[in-house]
Amino acid sequence: MATGNEPTVLVVEDEASQRQVLAYNLKSRGYRALTAADGEEALLLIEEEMPDLVILDWMLPEVSGIEICRRIKAREETRDIPVIMLSARSEESDRVRGLETGADDYVVKPYSISELMARVKTNLRRLRKAVEGQVLRHGDISLDAEQHRVFRGDTAIHLGPTEFRLLHVFLEKPGRVWSREQLLDRVWGRDVYVDTRTVDVHVGRLRKALRGTGEGQDSVDPIRTVRGAGYALG
Repeated sequence: MATGNEPTVLVVEDEASQRQVLAYNLKSRGYRALTAADGEEALLLIEEEMPDLVILDWMLPEVSGIEICRRIKAREETRDIPVIMLSARSEESDRVRGLETGADDYVVKPYSISELMARVKTNLRRLRKAVEGQVLRHGDISLDAEQHRVFRGDTAIHLGPTEFRLLHVFLEKPGRVWSREQLLDRVWGRDVYVDTRTVDVHVGRLRKALRGTGEGQDSVDPIRTVRGAGYALG
């Protein structure tokens, strides 16, 4: 059952049948699957959705997979997203080129679906281990997920469970604008019916907690409301 916290995997593949097969297998294993048929669509989805992993075909119309991978790894906001490159090119020089461009893994076509799914799992596990114990920070706000502690500067901030999850989502991608629907999916889960106004209430509580009651830095509101779009941190 979807929880809203399952990893999001973007499949970039111009062959419709392959897109469908990969999306089906990802969903059957508990992932949230997004698909793109060309490079331009892929770049737009990466910007909007910030997936946890990208399965990327080398040969694409408009923008090649190599170029997409290069752009993903060039941006600070996206460079940590694992990229699995799919290619019919089996020469060692092609594999080296793909990996040197920044791909985290390289799979030669035709491939085994079960092997590819195993590689997805392995790359996501590496990503989780890389951030385990890491304290999320933005400006003077810090969140320690393991200790379940939040600070603004040297001041401890006490948050309820929902506000804590909200802040965690904001800190994962500072600056990104989250719609109310996206926050509902990430914090409450897609299988739970909650009115979008509930998001506003909890964002308000989070703002109040982060601003505190004193003067100075603590009184600055770090959460930005983007009219008609949603909320962003910073």
